[in-house]
Amino acid sequence: MKTCFTIKNRSMKSKILALLCGVLFGSGLLLSGLGDPAKVIGFLDISRISDGSWDPALMVVMTGALAVYMSLFYLVVKPRVRANLAPVCETQYHLPEKKTLDRQLIIGAGLFGLGWGSVGICPGPAIVNIATLDMNLGLFLLAMLFGLYIGKLINSAQPDMVKAS
Repeated sequence: MKTCFTIKNRSMKSKILALLCGVLFGSGLLLSGLGDPAKVIGFLDISRISDGSWDPALMVVMTGALAVYMSLFYLVVKPRVRANLAPVCETQYHLPEKKTLDRQLIIGAGLFGLGWGSVGICPGPAIVNIATLDMNLGLFLLAMLFGLYIGKLINSAQPDMVKAS
């Protein structure tokens, strides 16, 4: 597989592209107001539909994101994968191979949803809002990092647990 960048340049171009994507993502979150946990809770609390205070903004933003992603995936990525072409800043695509739901995915999604629904913050907005220096956000980030560490420990121990049984 050939890419348009040499190995030497690919690393720097990949970092610049990641930075630009991060700025685009963060700008979109802030512009849409979804960096504000109250806005997210306003969407997740469907009991507000009856009194008219429910906020559909998150659904609108997610629909727009899904439309852009699906268009690019089916018009650019999928044809490139079929033609055995590499991405611009990588040597290969890293697409999911697993096609089924398993216990680990369901539990992880449930834990993520529980955390997100409880405080209205998920990892993306949490990182975007670091600049606010909010102590509650700092605690959330520490808890998130601890959860990531625990998840990594559990994932690394799983092959050993399978061998032991």
